[in-house]
Amino acid sequence: MTRLLPRNRLVTAIPGPRSLALQARREDAVAAGVGSTLPVYVESADDGLLVDVDGNRLIDLGSGIAVTGVGNPAPAVAEAVHAQIDRFSHTCFTVTPYESYLEVCEELNALTPGGHEKRSVLFNSGAEAVENAVKIARHVTGRQAVVVVDHGYHGRTNLTMALTAKNMPYKHRFGPFAPEVYRVPTSYPLHDGLAGAEAAARTISAIEKQVGAGNTAAVVIEPVQGEGGFIVPAEGFLPAVARWCRERGVLFVADEIQTGFCRTGAWFASDHEGVVPDLVTTAKGVAGGLPLAAVTGRAEIMDAVHVGGLGGTYGGNPVACAAALGAIRTMRERDLNAAARRIEATVLGRLKAVAEKTDLIADVRGRGAMLAIEFTERTPDVAARVAKACHEQGVVVLTCGTYGNVIRLLPPLVIPDDLLTEGLDVLEGALLA
Repeated sequence: MTRLLPRNRLVTAIPGPRSLALQARREDAVAAGVGSTLPVYVESADDGLLVDVDGNRLIDLGSGIAVTGVGNPAPAVAEAVHAQIDRFSHTCFTVTPYESYLEVCEELNALTPGGHEKRSVLFNSGAEAVENAVKIARHVTGRQAVVVVDHGYHGRTNLTMALTAKNMPYKHRFGPFAPEVYRVPTSYPLHDGLAGAEAAARTISAIEKQVGAGNTAAVVIEPVQGEGGFIVPAEGFLPAVARWCRERGVLFVADEIQTGFCRTGAWFASDHEGVVPDLVTTAKGVAGGLPLAAVTGRAEIMDAVHVGGLGGTYGGNPVACAAALGAIRTMRERDLNAAARRIEATVLGRLKAVAEKTDLIADVRGRGAMLAIEFTERTPDVAARVAKACHEQGVVVLTCGTYGNVIRLLPPLVIPDDLLTEGLDVLEGALLA
């Protein structure tokens, strides 16, 4: 594939006339509840670039929310998808199975944290994976309560909305939600000032007092929180909570949907502190842009569910499985864990230097290619202005955080150095404007 050059990236205003025309059509066809961060309509893409219908070339620092880390498309993913679709598109694994489903499960069993025997089951989306992890935990433990933490995000289905912390836009007026979900404090070093052990003690105390260990089926937590603000917990927090779970017969569920597959500079964010979850949920980056998700866990837990209790019509679709195998091969061959660490070194260095020049920035944080700027003002205003300035100059950045005051960066792990530098130049200009 010939990489698109960044010269003369913008040929119209953003959005351009053809995108505006498509946006007008959208208003007559698509439900208004579906939002878009940047209403430019993409015609093609390449590593770190999105090309819209007006010919503008936008630097992509979002990766479709951590999905296209291996490229857009990665050659190995495209080749695998083409080869599979020529053979067959679907049979439903629960009717007549196929080898690629097994191969993806074997990869997940090998790559997720821990050397114990594991099993996996495949689904379509992250929310579906989280729902099934809760199903498994409740079935195996015989308990009903599920504990989540402040600022967490786990999806938009009824159960996962109950697990998700943020009201607008995810939960507002969509209730009632699933019962037996309890929220406790987490580790947020910028705001709580607690060491990991102290934050874990606070979390555990809340569970024991408000829920009771004997009633708790699972603690579900993102090792680095995503939509909640790219919050990296204080060192020692996750191991302490996982250890308490193990001692109390509570399943520790790591939601690695946004953090998994090299995004944080390790195969999984749990790896940074040697945390070994009982169950791991994955999606997003696993299949290079195709919908695929999974729950992977200890064999004795996963095999305890009765036959027919897990599955679904499209879960582990053969085309998505082929894409996942191509994506994982790309991660290995291009050592994308090392690539993520290089991105971290470049971006954090630049952003910390900018933070010293302005009092707007409260924190610069993150791991690998999952990085964030939190503003001192606890409203979305500054983050929205910075994002808008970047968008107008053809750089895709995303916002997040409970207060909407965080800019998050999720560049493709394969982004060329020149594009990353150019994107950071634009972001720095917007921050200092």
